[in-house]
Amino acid sequence: MKKKKLLILLLTFSLSFACKDVKKSGDEIDSTIENSEHTAETNKALKTKGEEIKIVPIEHATVILEWGDVTIYIDPTGGPTAFENQKKPDLILITDIHGDHFNMETLEAIDISQARFILPQAVADEMPDKFSKKLEILTNGDSKEFDGILIEAIPMYNLREEAKAFHVKGRGNGYILTINGQRIYFSGDTEDIPEMRSLKNIDKAFVCMNLPYTMTVESAASAVLDFKPKQVYPYHYRGRPDVSDVGMFKKLVDAGNQDIEVVQLDWYPNDEY
Repeated sequence: MKKKKLLILLLTFSLSFACKDVKKSGDEIDSTIENSEHTAETNKALKTKGEEIKIVPIEHATVILEWGDVTIYIDPTGGPTAFENQKKPDLILITDIHGDHFNMETLEAIDISQARFILPQAVADEMPDKFSKKLEILTNGDSKEFDGILIEAIPMYNLREEAKAFHVKGRGNGYILTINGQRIYFSGDTEDIPEMRSLKNIDKAFVCMNLPYTMTVESAASAVLDFKPKQVYPYHYRGRPDVSDVGMFKKLVDAGNQDIEVVQLDWYPNDEY
C-alpha cells in the first residue's frame, strides 16, 4: 500500500514538471511570435526611414516632398489641376499670408482629409473655423515633430527699408525639416537675414530671389556661400515683371564654393509668372 502511494506521488510530481515544461514551451512560442512581429514592424520602420526623399516642384514657391508613406505640401497654390495625380498630403506647411503661399481656393479644392497644417499665427487667423482642429501654430523659434519629421520654424523678413512692409519680422515662417537625417531648408519670402546666414548643417536649401519682394541674386548667393548647404535649389525667382537670373546665381555660387551643388528644377511649367 505504501509502495502504491509512493508511486502515485512520483507520477504526480513528474506530471507537474511536465506541465511546467509544456507551459514554458508555449510561452517560448508566444514570445517567438511576438518577437517576430516586432522584428517585422522594426524592419518596416527601417525600410521607411531608408526611403529617398522625392522632390516634386509644382510652381514658384509650391513644392511636394515625399518620404516613404509621408507626403508634405509646402505652400500649396495653383488650384486642383496643379495637384492632379499627386498623393494627398499628410502635412501642409504654409509660410505666409500672401497669395503665392496661402491660397484658400486651392486648399478647399484638394483632398486634405488626412492632413495636418503647420503655419504661423497670421495664416491661422485667416483660416476658416472648420479647419481649426487641423492647425498646428508655430512661431519663429518653435519646433515640433510630426510623423517622424522634425519641423523648425525660423524667421523670414525683409531688410531693405523700401521692402520692410512686404514681410515684417515674426509674421511668417521659414522652415527646416529634418527627414531621414537630412536637414531641408525652405526660405519662404525673405532677404539674406542673419538667421539664414548662420544656418548649420543644411543638406538641401530652397532659396528665394525675386524683386521687389525678397532679395537679389547677389544677396541670395552671398547668403548661401555663408551657410554652405550641400545643395541649393533656387526657387521663387520670378517677380512682376522681372525674372531673376538663376544662371548668374549658379555662377556666383560656383565661383565661391564648388562643393555646393546648384540644382535647377522647373518651377514655371506654365510660364505664368
